[in-house]
Amino acid sequence: MPHLPDVVLWSVPAFLLLTVLELVSYRLHPAEESGAAGYEAKDAATSITMGLGSLVFDALWKIPIVGIYTAVYELTPLRVPVLWWTLPLMLLVQDFFYYWSHRGHHVVRILWACHVVHHSSRKFNLTTALRQPWTTLTVWPFYVPMVALGVHPAAVGFCSSANLVYQFWVHTERVRRLPAPFEYVLNTASHHRVHHASQGSYLDRNFGGILIVWDRLFGTFVPETERPVYGLTKNIHTYNPLRVATHEYVAIARDLRAARGWGERAGRVFRGPGWQPKPATAAATNEPPPPARGSAPATERVA
Repeated sequence: MPHLPDVVLWSVPAFLLLTVLELVSYRLHPAEESGAAGYEAKDAATSITMGLGSLVFDALWKIPIVGIYTAVYELTPLRVPVLWWTLPLMLLVQDFFYYWSHRGHHVVRILWACHVVHHSSRKFNLTTALRQPWTTLTVWPFYVPMVALGVHPAAVGFCSSANLVYQFWVHTERVRRLPAPFEYVLNTASHHRVHHASQGSYLDRNFGGILIVWDRLFGTFVPETERPVYGLTKNIHTYNPLRVATHEYVAIARDLRAARGWGERAGRVFRGPGWQPKPATAAATNEPPPPARGSAPATERVA
């Protein structure tokens, strides 16, 4: 297959330039004046550290993942050539599976334990895009169908990288809204601000990567109306990268130790982040349990 460029590597200069421009814009027009979340040195440093760490861990996870993808690719009789007209179709298919991966990482707690890292900042700026998890081994199953359809694993990796690069610019408050046709089709800064908000009406919405049309099709789209409040429903108040990377796994382990049976243990791992077992008193009297907190985690919250 043709050689595909490393789009993340080629995009680094643009990432740096855009971040500097955003920082300068906050110097000229401080966040306090505009009502924006702005920058905080410790928070930005944590996000950058998480991003650098993710490069190391992703390289390690890539070894078994490439092995699995290669095995699936060798077993399938299908082959999709990498041509000028097939590559856009691959990007479209990858974006579709990204939507379901992203949505799954919000509604299944063990997956949320990975993705919560990206939502742990109470700021929303271009460095927030770099706050990536170190446990992305949970992502690969969502793209197995794409490989089974005959897409080469390297092409899947290229499409995933292109999707990631696109999403860098949507992590800003300095871009308000694009013209309506773009807002209708594409994931934009306005749509992604909703995704990072912790208000109840905004929770678990706007999962699209490049396109927002998946959210419109599958009922998860919400437009930006009120100003977002960023972070989790229960924030973690730490800048320690190790704690940021692992805090939800620690919370799951704590809940498993306190669980009253295997049913509860399964719920703590595989149900929504806000799932709570029926209280013993309610079970005995057949009273309904108290309402769960949506799909926000019991310990934190959202993307």
